[in-house]
This record gives sequence, structure tokens and C-alpha cells, in this order.
Amino acid sequence: FVNKSRKIPPFEQLYFSFCSLIHLFSWSGLIDSEMLMKEVFQVPNLKTGRMEPMIHVLTTKEEEQFRNMLTRLHTIMQAASDLDVRVMIDAEQTYFQPAIGRLAMEMMKKYNTEKITVFNTYQCYMKIALHSLILDMEQASRQNFYFGAKLVRGAYMEQERARAAEIGYEDPINPDFEATSAMYHSCLAECMNRMHELKQQGDGMEKRIGIMVASHNADTIRFAIQKMNELNISPDERLICFGQLFGMCDNLSFPLGQAGYSVYKYVPYGPVNEVLPYLSR
Repeated sequence: FVNKSRKIPPFEQLYFSFCSLIHLFSWSGLIDSEMLMKEVFQVPNLKTGRMEPMIHVLTTKEEEQFRNMLTRLHTIMQAASDLDVRVMIDAEQTYFQPAIGRLAMEMMKKYNTEKITVFNTYQCYMKIALHSLILDMEQASRQNFYFGAKLVRGAYMEQERARAAEIGYEDPINPDFEATSAMYHSCLAECMNRMHELKQQGDGMEKRIGIMVASHNADTIRFAIQKMNELNISPDERLICFGQLFGMCDNLSFPLGQAGYSVYKYVPYGPVNEVLPYLSR
């Protein structure tokens, strides 16, 4: 908490974890639909020590739109929690993803207190995928909430590379398919290894991490099954599930289901002109 009535040296407002990490600001008010964005995003003025808003440019209409979006999110998450189903928040382009990821983590913090309701999506064609995943798992561990990760390869490679070239920053995408597969497997192994470590603690601690292996790649499915066997993670535990699009790769989905693994088929819906490009990727 910050006392706004007196001048405070900025470092007095930091708090520390047992992992020797410093957290600047939690911004947990981000998902409070009663707060304005300018009230949430505040940082200390280095000269005065007082907290000042980072955002001054949002209009009243934009603030209203954001609050309406939060209200809809809370409605969905609460319904999912009540009905014991899971919500997987999808990932988008890098210039949207930081906001989406932050909202997903705050929703996890609120709704994943007793079980995994909310999942965040990690695009493994991104060079920072493993780094982002580790940071988010550490936050869940430190702040004591359950963590859900949906792992995908990614869908916006052409857009990302074109924008990076146009603006002049480093290409955020892995150089080739092999590097992307290696990243996917690294992320999957990191999640499973942590799950295994938690399992050694007993009391069902392994349930604090859940993974959706969203892939149509047979090698990745094979890697996941081999890793599960290696770490003694049983399909019956339902800690790891698999997902493919409806009508695609049934040659993977059906054998997985018949072998006792948890398998989901995604059903895209929406206007034809929007759904067909999604499926044609």
C-alpha cells in the first residue's frame, strides 16, 4: 500500500520475495471494474516520491470500454468456476499480448485459488516463450494460486516478421520450425518437471499446475507422452490434456482418447469469412 499523503523514497514501495526477486508494483487493481486505468497504472515521481499516473490519454469512452470488457471477463470466469469448466485465454500478436497476458495472470490470481479455471496461452514460436512461462509460474508460486498453461506454436509469423522489418526491431519469432519445436518441448518439459517436483511434496500439490498440449504435431504428442511416462504422470490424474481442432488430426485425438488421455476438440465458431482464414493457417 502506498501512502500518497507524504513523500516516500521510491524504493520504500518495493516488496521482496523469498527468491531474491524484487516486485515493483502488482497493479492488481487492473481487473477492478470500479477503477479507472489512470488510477491503476501509477509509478513514483523520482523527484517528489509521490505516485503519479502513467496514462493520461485515455478518453472517458475508452475507460468505459475497458470497464465493460472487465465486467464481461468476470462474468465468464465466475460462470466457469461455478460450473467447474476451464477457460483458455488465447494469445495474439506481440503488440497486444503483454496486456492480454497481464489480464490472464490477474484472472488466474482471482479465480485459480482452489483449482485451475483460467489458462494463459504461450506461443512457442516466440523467442521469449520459455522466459515468459517461467516468470508466470514463479508469480503463481509466490502469490499462491494455481497455474494453467496452454502451449501452442503460434499463428502470426508473417505479420510479426513484417512489422519487425518495417519498424526496425529484432524479429521476435524463432528462426525456423525446428527452433520452434525445441522451444515448445522446452516449455512443456519445464511445466512437467515442476509438476513432478510438486508431486514429491504430497497433498496433491501437483494439481497446482495444469497443461493443455494444443498441438497437431505427432512428434510433440509423442514427446509429451514419453515425458509423462518418464516423470510418472498418469493420464488418469488429468494434469495434462491434449487439444486439436474439430475435424483435424483425428488420427491423433482418437488414439489418445482410447488410451485414456484427456483430449479436447476445439470448435471454432463465427462468421465464415473470419473462421475460414483461421482454419486455413
